[in-house]
Amino acid sequence: MTMRRIVVVGNGIAGLTACDSLRAAGFDGELTVVGAERHQPYSRPALSKALLHGTEGNGIDALQAHELPEPGHGAIELLGVSAMGLDVDARLVRLDGGDALPYDGLVIASGSRAKRLAAGADGHGSARELTLRTIDDAILLKERLASRPSVVVIGGGPLGMEVASGCLHLGCDVTLVADAKPLTRQLGDHLAEVFTSAAIRRGVRVVAGGKARLMDSDGGARVALSDGTELSADLVVTAVGDEPNTGWLAGTPLLADGSLRVDSRGRLRPDIVAAGDVAYFPSSRGVRRVPLWTSAIDQAKAAAVGLLKGDAAPRFTFQPYFWTEAFGLSLKSIGFTPVAGAPDYCEQGEGRDSMLLRWTNKDGSGTAAAINYRIPVPKLRRLADAGP
Repeated sequence: MTMRRIVVVGNGIAGLTACDSLRAAGFDGELTVVGAERHQPYSRPALSKALLHGTEGNGIDALQAHELPEPGHGAIELLGVSAMGLDVDARLVRLDGGDALPYDGLVIASGSRAKRLAAGADGHGSARELTLRTIDDAILLKERLASRPSVVVIGGGPLGMEVASGCLHLGCDVTLVADAKPLTRQLGDHLAEVFTSAAIRRGVRVVAGGKARLMDSDGGARVALSDGTELSADLVVTAVGDEPNTGWLAGTPLLADGSLRVDSRGRLRPDIVAAGDVAYFPSSRGVRRVPLWTSAIDQAKAAAVGLLKGDAAPRFTFQPYFWTEAFGLSLKSIGFTPVAGAPDYCEQGEGRDSMLLRWTNKDGSGTAAAINYRIPVPKLRRLADAGP
């Protein structure tokens, strides 16, 4: 079937990349983007890595430095509009205003949303619980941090650590709550220890007291942990994971046990592909969802070509690239994580916290990491692939 109309649901980095890749692959038909957020695409990693550490102010103007270049794909952009349903037989995307968009090809890049602890919490701005997922979340959080409140950050993953670091930088008293040593699940014991030690040295109180829940309080916020510990603070920020935005696909044959599982070319069926935080892709370690910025870019490139060329498109090969910045440490890693045990290669850089590391994994693959160590990404990739 000749594709003359392609609809992309999602205006984040996966949607933007899909649009650019479709044009680069020769698609010159009608391209429409549906974006639930009213903003043009922006750098989501910058919200925690740069915004909370910046001094540009609190409003939308403070975010200009984190906007992406203006799109050049020439698509019709429907921003502030949500997809509410999909009819795969009629090839229609149903929108929240009641309209329906016909398509020949569909790219699902609807992303994910922050999980929340508070039962029934809806949207951003709950007095009891803030999250950091969107520009609007970031503006609200920075406004609330301006008075230097005491903060409890719940979540020991990369986002929780980055938020805790940002709050500390802004002069707040910070307690970080995790049900295990922070970053252990994501990076492994060795790298987790490096970052946790840096957090403690800089003044963060790290509490590993089990699962957390929010409690009703007349003033401020209270957090109860499963080991009986209770914490109080002026503000609670949760970073406890994300959930794919698949609600609008309910009732379609696309969901397998509630998830979008694509093939190695990003396809769900010949006329529908998916990419980014919403999609599960096959990898050498099984089918997995990898909510990373660079993974969303790589997946969207593959899915766009898969939509246009089908079986003639190259298969997507997956090698994770991850970076984080917190507590004076900047980490770049290539390869699967978490890694087990100590590295089998370590090169000390300039300064106490500068090092280049490599692990050989059980499956024979390699993982390389650079902490405060200047190295081009291609060279880091070669270290992961072939060793020193």
